[in-house]
Amino acid sequence: MTTARGSYAKGVARRVEILRVALSVFAREGYRGTSLREVSREVGVSLPGLMHYFESKEHLFAAILRARDAVDAEEFTASSGDVIDGLIAVMRHNRDVPGLVELYLTMAAAAGDPTHPAHEFFVEHIGVTRAGLVEAITVRQAAGEVSADADPEHLARILIAIADGLQVQWSLDPSIDMGADLERAWKLLVR
Repeated sequence: MTTARGSYAKGVARRVEILRVALSVFAREGYRGTSLREVSREVGVSLPGLMHYFESKEHLFAAILRARDAVDAEEFTASSGDVIDGLIAVMRHNRDVPGLVELYLTMAAAAGDPTHPAHEFFVEHIGVTRAGLVEAITVRQAAGEVSADADPEHLARILIAIADGLQVQWSLDPSIDMGADLERAWKLLVR
């Protein structure tokens, strides 16, 4: 007999597995190229079984974006120790996961609607990113690397706008080097 606690733990583990597989499939196949049937097949559950863990397809997509942020934060920001360097590294990495960039851009466009399931994710994502950038800029100001006259909040908003804008441009022209362009823009901003 499975206890409620054991059942809950299994459900959490299955949801984590679904998100792990979905991240991989979306990175490989893209937003338009991925069917939820393919994700369910790779997880080893039926489509209704897959959707049992999420309120809707859009809720699943928002969960994929959250999982992506967690992986990126662990892999890029934690390893560099600096949010600015981490953001530049994520932008370099994004060229290797075009499907996740496509999902991000598609959901970002829809998330302007406060009732959309991805709205809360984007509010949190941008808020956390901005706060991390403000902190990193402030640390760099204290070290004399950034002018004391610069407004860290303003610089953080500009960096996010540049990063998101570069992703849109890259989706139209994959020859753009998002990481290099963001790094150059940062250097110009703090000159």
